[in-house]
Amino acid sequence: MTTDNNQILNHNQINNKIRRIAFQIYETNVNEKEVILAGIDKNGYVFAKKLKAVLQKISDIKPILCKVTIDKKNPWLEIKTSIPSEDYQNKSLILVDDVLNSGTTLIYGVKHFLNVPLKQFKTAVLVNRNHKKYPVKADFKGISLSTSLHEHVHVVLEGKTFEAVLE
Repeated sequence: MTTDNNQILNHNQINNKIRRIAFQIYETNVNEKEVILAGIDKNGYVFAKKLKAVLQKISDIKPILCKVTIDKKNPWLEIKTSIPSEDYQNKSLILVDDVLNSGTTLIYGVKHFLNVPLKQFKTAVLVNRNHKKYPVKADFKGISLSTSLHEHVHVVLEGKTFEAVLE
């Protein structure tokens, strides 16, 4: 872990962003009994788990976790979900990832979920980098950041200290 000048978000800031996004999800789904938090495998799924924990504390909504497995190098390959499509059909679903960079991963995730009728579909990211290659946006975002294409945002959401660093 680094805590140098390239840190975008520290532990407390990330926790505050998670809490704020959870409240936004709650406000958008106030009349729902359940909401599906579909986290893109690895950090997106960890982020979704943290959102679930906060949602359970602040609302009566039952958040259901779904792990979405996308090959980020070959996103057009089959996408897998940890729950069957019948479990999220006609429900409110939020596709969750840690960083929105070019939009490739998110757009292929969106495409996958369009095959099932949903009541509502939203996206949530911790860091929005504003380098979109595809017309996809984050409905809920922790921070928007303008960076160069050569830079990388590394997000740590596990362990004792969370952080987002620009590398």
